[in-house]
Amino acid sequence: MTAERGETAAETRRGWTKARAILAGGLVLGVGAAITLAAWTDNEWATGVFGSGNFGIEGSTDGTAFSDHPSEAEAADLAFTVGAENLAPDDVVYAPFAVQLERDSTYDAEVTIGQAVDPALVGVTADYVFTDTLGCSEAAYAAGTDENAATFALGSLDDVQNVCFRVTAGDDLPQGVNGEITWNFAAVSGDAL
Repeated sequence: MTAERGETAAETRRGWTKARAILAGGLVLGVGAAITLAAWTDNEWATGVFGSGNFGIEGSTDGTAFSDHPSEAEAADLAFTVGAENLAPDDVVYAPFAVQLERDSTYDAEVTIGQAVDPALVGVTADYVFTDTLGCSEAAYAAGTDENAATFALGSLDDVQNVCFRVTAGDDLPQGVNGEITWNFAAVSGDAL
């Protein structure tokens, strides 16, 4: 039994020696692999630059000086023909207005026209047409197109939409009333210019 124990102990020692040798070799290989990996690294990067475009419309009562009228309180004062503030039944008055894209716009526009007549102005109707040039009179209105069309497009920075407004006092217009008619041009951006 003693001999067997001696052989078993020797075999055990040999087994530990082999195991230690394998572990030591593994450590050397591991360190070598780590050094190799550190020597073979690479990176790739990508970035993008982003920004937003510009969009807006502006209006003009004379077709030359365009500016922004962003709210009802800041609405452009239309220059109606003489007598607009002293109407009598069957009177008709006219005023022009032009709309274009703001000069720094980078998108085209679809514009919707809204109209609100003050309830105090009983018997007053308002209509509009689109004209080739700025100017509004009975003749310009008669030559205009798309009466009361709800929308129009501005497809480039060179596009100007001229509008001719006509306000007519009916037979039922009461005396001594005052009120406003307000037009809203609501633009939605479309394609990039």
